[in-house]
Amino acid sequence: MKNIRGLLALLLLTVAYGAQAQKFGWVDTEFIMAKMPEYAKAQLELNTYSDTWQKEIEAQKKDLDKLYRNYAAEEVVLTEPMKKKRQDEILKKEQDIKTYQNKQFGYEGQIFKKRQELNKPVQDKVFEAVEKVAKKKQLAVLFDKSGDLTMLYTNPAHDYTEFVLEELGLGAEDRNQPGPRGTVKTVAPPKTPADANFETDSGAAEPASTTKPTRPAKKTTTKKSSK
Repeated sequence: MKNIRGLLALLLLTVAYGAQAQKFGWVDTEFIMAKMPEYAKAQLELNTYSDTWQKEIEAQKKDLDKLYRNYAAEEVVLTEPMKKKRQDEILKKEQDIKTYQNKQFGYEGQIFKKRQELNKPVQDKVFEAVEKVAKKKQLAVLFDKSGDLTMLYTNPAHDYTEFVLEELGLGAEDRNQPGPRGTVKTVAPPKTPADANFETDSGAAEPASTTKPTRPAKKTTTKKSSK
């Protein structure tokens, strides 16, 4: 359902801005936040809360297991009212554990609220940087690649993630910058070998050079004929 709503939103935005040929782009907020020290600190704190609550649940489960084992060992000597009391105690313990687990890790539980609380300052900082980049680059629309909006294809030419990182002071200096214009060098063509048997890459014999090396003239001796 989220994907359908996202595609409809993309379609509406395309229709709204397409006629005016407005500029658009996209960013990856998950990638951006993963590079932020504030986000790493928030995740560490969130994991601490999660580990603490999980240990409390494990301790309660151990108490429940102990109740089970005691009941199984003493069941034969217990009267019916005592059995009923023990069973009710075990059932209540099971319900308490489920309630506590849902409270901490269930839908909109404590872990969900803590995640929102700890991530909100980081998200606000990212959104402020995104807004600044959009204004600087005069973008009409800036999508979030990591959001609910499904992007089936993304052209790197419209990726403004690195610009947002630069706005946050986390960008690489060699990204999104024009390459340096170096000096133009003239490369001399290779000389053709004099060997007529030399073959080029095409397999054909390379024509021999027309310039021949000068050799010293040989002395010619004239043989006198005998009369």
